[in-house]
Amino acid sequence: MPILSIMLFLPVIGLTLILFMHKERQVNLTRATATFFAALTFAASLAALGMFRWQVATMQLQEKVPWIDSLNINYHLGVDGLSMPLILLTTLLSLLAIIYSWRIEERVKEYMAFFLLLETGMLGVFTSLDFFLFYIFWEISLVPMFFIIGIWGGPRRQYAAIKFFIFTLIGSLAMLLAILGLYFASSPHTFDMMALAQQNPLAGAGLPAALIFWGLFLGFAIKVPMFPFHTWLPDAHVEAPTAGSVILAGVLLKMGAYGFIRVSLPILPEASRQFAIWIAILALISIVYGALVAMAQNDLKKLVAYSSVNHMGYVMLGVAAAAFLRPGGDSASFLVSRTTALNGAVLQMVAHGIITGALFFLVGMIYDRAHIREVDGFGGLSKQMPVYAGITMLACFASLGLPGLVGFVAEFMVFLGAFGSFKIITGLALLGVVITAAYFLWTIQRIFLGPLNRQWAALHDMDGGELIALVPLCALMVVFGVYPRPLLLIINTAMEALVNHMDAVHSAAASLSHLL
Repeated sequence: MPILSIMLFLPVIGLTLILFMHKERQVNLTRATATFFAALTFAASLAALGMFRWQVATMQLQEKVPWIDSLNINYHLGVDGLSMPLILLTTLLSLLAIIYSWRIEERVKEYMAFFLLLETGMLGVFTSLDFFLFYIFWEISLVPMFFIIGIWGGPRRQYAAIKFFIFTLIGSLAMLLAILGLYFASSPHTFDMMALAQQNPLAGAGLPAALIFWGLFLGFAIKVPMFPFHTWLPDAHVEAPTAGSVILAGVLLKMGAYGFIRVSLPILPEASRQFAIWIAILALISIVYGALVAMAQNDLKKLVAYSSVNHMGYVMLGVAAAAFLRPGGDSASFLVSRTTALNGAVLQMVAHGIITGALFFLVGMIYDRAHIREVDGFGGLSKQMPVYAGITMLACFASLGLPGLVGFVAEFMVFLGAFGSFKIITGLALLGVVITAAYFLWTIQRIFLGPLNRQWAALHDMDGGELIALVPLCALMVVFGVYPRPLLLIINTAMEALVNHMDAVHSAAASLSHLL
């Protein structure tokens, strides 16, 4: 059964049905249809998980059909331990975002259609094994988010949407040039990611390999986003509607980190190793700078946005550590630590999606009630909104890395693995944890503790729809924080195989150099 294609195109079927509905008389039917197909897509992802075997390192559930024979382009899908958790994260957050979006009143038909199209684009990126298909879905995911921000966003929505579009488009064009470079360097010419990883067409290529690496780097780093390519993110988050911010932080940022792990490491292992130290330095800047700037924010939404720069820096530190090899060192001695760093990076992607998705839901909920987001404008809300206060504190504690919650496990693995590669950088990156704890605890103090601000004496606590959106995320924070083994079993086999592949390429290059 082509479960990946079914999962991929279920949202398109829902979108098509919605387009035939009357935009005014069938508003509730539109909402119900979007929710139904998002739920079906989530169910399909669970079915794919049921078919998935965590012990297998190679691609599973593959579907490959010739598409454009003259260019050797195929409709090629597949999943492994890297993509499977991200697919589940995408389908879950998309479903919860659509459920939360039942409160949207303006242009509901277009809103739900764009969300379903966005879900297909994101799933396509995580399942595509052909670069041509990968790039199509990468661009598809850009368009609906542009309109979601530009139509349903805040007062400066047009500016934020255009800035988001321009930044991402520049990165996409750089990535396209790099993809074409890989295509023409391969023999026979192919866009197949697995074939390119096996060919290693740019082995010993020097400058051409470096140019292609940095072209891919620009496309992925803007999406992550890494310092100094992060400036579009706070504007996009602040102006996006709540559900748009959830998907933007929860899934779209992961596409950039996914690109580094899926494309750069296996296909350009030598260039990745050569430039790993620079990626680690940029990751360190993202970690510390993102945390410091988040601490300076009074706008709650902007605070959470900058925390994403900080937390995605941990992901990139893990990626850089996995790529790194000491000059003259035996790569086998670093196998465990590098695999641990990469496992931590992928787990941090999932953890950040769960935690930050919940945080943006929570910011949207308080804004809907108070119509302000200034942290200093609240005070004592734990008395008025105890359930909201408890869930917000749980999400904040998970984000700052409190033991027993999923954020701690991910960050611990990144630091543990990265220390073997970058001792000084990893030690300095620990400052990010301290600063993150400081700004989240300070935020909790200003919003929830102390005397109640009488201005908010009439605020009501969370309703049933809001709890439906948040309880699953809170449960995952605790479950994977206490017992992360099931998730790590899925991730580890694929990451171990990736590190072994990079070491095999290095050993082959070293043997060839010795013979010459």
